[in-house]
Amino acid sequence: MITLDRKRGFTVPEILVVLGFSALLLILFFVQKSNIDAMDRDKARKIAINAMYYALEESFYENNKYYPEEISESVLTVIDPELFTDPNGFYINTDFGSYFYEPTNCSDAKCKSYTLRAELEKEDSYIKRNRNN
Repeated sequence: MITLDRKRGFTVPEILVVLGFSALLLILFFVQKSNIDAMDRDKARKIAINAMYYALEESFYENNKYYPEEISESVLTVIDPELFTDPNGFYINTDFGSYFYEPTNCSDAKCKSYTLRAELEKEDSYIKRNRNN
């Protein structure tokens, strides 16, 4: 009877192939997770800009017939104050922030128009402009 003296286990090339494939899967996973996280932050930015927009149009403008020179939680009291802070923790109209309120045609702190803008990660800027006047 002939017996072969084979050792059990995996060869080095087999292990390297499995490790390479595993590394590739991990890289793909983290790239996709990063993209999904960025899209979630963009969605939160759009929600915040929409909330500010509707607060300006439906509440502030309807009551005052003009737009404010600046917006904050003390001016737009009808929305959650946390919406003025972007997903990265920066307040509206601050350096490195992604939310911007730009009033135009202002006189005596009363403005006739504005632009609300959010800088997005995966898309072009999200922009809302006044609908009145």
